[in-house]
Amino acid sequence: MLLEKIKTPGLSHLSYLIGSGGKAAVIDPRRDCECYVEMARAEGLEICHIFETHRNEDLVSGAPILKELTGARVLHGPNPAETVEYADTAHEGDEFEIGQLKIRVLETPGHTDDHLAFVLHDTAYPDGPVGVFTGDALFVGDVGRTDFYPDRKREVAGLLYDSLQKIMALGDQVILYPAHGAGSVCGSGMAEREFSTLGHERANNPRLQFESRDAFIDFKVEENHYQPPYFRLMERLNLEGGDPAPRVMRPKRLSLSELGDIDVDHRVDVREPLAFASGHLPGSMNLPVGMISAFAGWFIREGESVALIASDEDQLEAAMTHLVRIALDNIEGGYIGVVPAAAQGKAMRTIPMIGTEEIERRLEGGEDGWTLLDVRDADERASDAIEGSEHIYVGELNERYRKLDPAQHYTLMCASGMRATVAAGWLASRGFDKLDVYLGSMGAWKAANG
Repeated sequence: MLLEKIKTPGLSHLSYLIGSGGKAAVIDPRRDCECYVEMARAEGLEICHIFETHRNEDLVSGAPILKELTGARVLHGPNPAETVEYADTAHEGDEFEIGQLKIRVLETPGHTDDHLAFVLHDTAYPDGPVGVFTGDALFVGDVGRTDFYPDRKREVAGLLYDSLQKIMALGDQVILYPAHGAGSVCGSGMAEREFSTLGHERANNPRLQFESRDAFIDFKVEENHYQPPYFRLMERLNLEGGDPAPRVMRPKRLSLSELGDIDVDHRVDVREPLAFASGHLPGSMNLPVGMISAFAGWFIREGESVALIASDEDQLEAAMTHLVRIALDNIEGGYIGVVPAAAQGKAMRTIPMIGTEEIERRLEGGEDGWTLLDVRDADERASDAIEGSEHIYVGELNERYRKLDPAQHYTLMCASGMRATVAAGWLASRGFDKLDVYLGSMGAWKAANG
C-alpha cells in the first residue's frame, strides 16, 4: 500500500499518489505529470483514477495530460463554471476502489462551486475513514478563500462553513491531506507543517473556532485576497484541458548579443534581489526564482514572450519550470553572465539600498518629490504602517504604475525588502529611474523604533 505526497515548490501545491493491489490513483496532479507515472510504475502500480478536488486557479491541472498518458478516468465535481471537457462528474456518495483502499466522494462547495473532498478508507479496517483529501476547503491552520464569486459573498462563505462541518464530522482520527501548504496564494494563515488530523484542526485551527455560522460568514466576507490576472487563464485551461508541459525544461542559451537583439515582451532577471539591485541589464525586471510562482502571473500575460537572465543553469531550469506550471511558457531563451557582461563594457543599472536613518531623515524633512511606497498586502499594512507612506500592493503595480510620475523619486518598501525589489525592478523596466529600496523595510523600522 502506498500514499505519497508530491509537493510543488513555489506554488506550495500538494498532490498525492495512492495505491494498493496493483492499482493507483492521483489526486490533483500538476501539469508536469510524468513523475506520477514513474512513481506508480516503480511500485508496480497502474494509475486507473485521477481525482480533482476542484478547478484550480493557481496552476495548470495535469489531469487531462495524465489521462492521455495512462488511460485513467478523471473525476471532477458537479456545478463547474462550464463543462470540464476531459472529466466525468463525481457526486456525493460515489465510491471508487483502489485495491484494499476505497475513496468516497463528499460534495464540499464554498471555495468553488465544483469542489469535492475525497474520503480515504482502508477496507481491512472498516471502523471509520483513515484520511481525507480536502483540496482547498480545509488546510492545516486555515480554510479556503471564498472570494471567487463576488456577487455571492455571503452565500459561498456559508457553503464553505457547511462543507467544513461535513468534513469535520468524519472523526478526529482522520488524517488531513490538503491541496496546498504554507506560502500558497490560496490561503493566508496556513501552518508551516503539512501534517495534521481533523481532531488537531478542530482544537487549533482558528477558522474552526467561530461560535456560529453567521460569525464565520462575517469573517470570510471581510477577508482581503488578491487575484492575479493569470487566475483567469488557469480557470479557462482547467476547463478546456491544458497542453502538456515542454519536454525540455531548460531554455535555449542566449549569447549577450542575442539577448540584446531578441524581441521579447519581458527580460526577467531571476537572480536574488540584492544581486539584481547591485547591477542588472537595462530594461530587465526582477523575479527571483523563489518568487516567480507568486508574482510572475501579475506582470506576464498569456502569450507574452520572455527572456530569462540568471546566475547559472540551475536557476534557468528552475525559473522555466515555475513559469511552465502556470502556462507562461513562451520562453525564448536564457542568458547567464551579468558580471561578465559588465566586464565587456555593457552598461548596467543599479538600484540603491537605503536604511532606516535615511528614511527617517526624508520623512522628517518632508522631502519634495519623494514618496515612500509600501507594496505589502492590505492586511499587513492595516496591522502596522509607517506614517507618511503610501500604499500600492506589489502585484497591482502591473497596471497602477501608469498613474505614478516617472519624474518623482520613489523608495519601495515591504516587510523585508524582497517584494520591494521586485516592485522597484518592475518600475525600472517601465522607465522609472529615481528609485531606491528600503533594505529591511518594516522589519528594520520596527527594530529601530520598537
